Amino acid sequence: MEMLQLIRIIATRFMDPLTRGDYPESMRSLVKSRLPKFTKEQSKLLINSFDFLGINYYTANFVSDAPELRNVRGSVNEYDDPSLSLEESLLDIYRIDYHYRHFYYLLDAIKNGVNVKGYFAWSLLDNFEWESGYIMRFGMNFVDYNNGLKRYSKLSALWFKDFLKIETKLHSSM
Repeated sequence: MEMLQLIRIIATRFMDPLTRGDYPESMRSLVKSRLPKFTKEQSKLLINSFDFLGINYYTANFVSDAPELRNVRGSVNEYDDPSLSLEESLLDIYRIDYHYRHFYYLLDAIKNGVNVKGYFAWSLLDNFEWESGYIMRFGMNFVDYNNGLKRYSKLSALWFKDFLKIETKLHSSM
């Protein structure tokens, strides 16, 4: 199965009820009687009942374990210098590139008539992730869980702040 076909199957199971008032035929034929049926009144209420469409997507990355990195935390604690442990995790250039590319394509979509209402960056702070606990750090701000939840701005937070200032000035002068 091609990726585009899979994306369409996934999208239609959510969007068809909201735009057509019923599940797609492919889903009805697969799930059959286990799929709840909408009454005509429910279908009418469903159609165009959303204010906006938010797209949430994820990707997989494969990495190997680096046992030598486990020793770094002990070294840092030995010298009582928390900034040493944060040095690399604050330089999140890949996250800046990620958001920059998204803004580039969002602007292109807007120029082509797409009614973009907003952009939600994930995430402001490092937080609890259901599959990874506190290990994965997606935030633009580093949270030190061992030091009273002290926060440190990552490079992406500073970039994002500057980006918003520049864009706000640009749009207010138009």
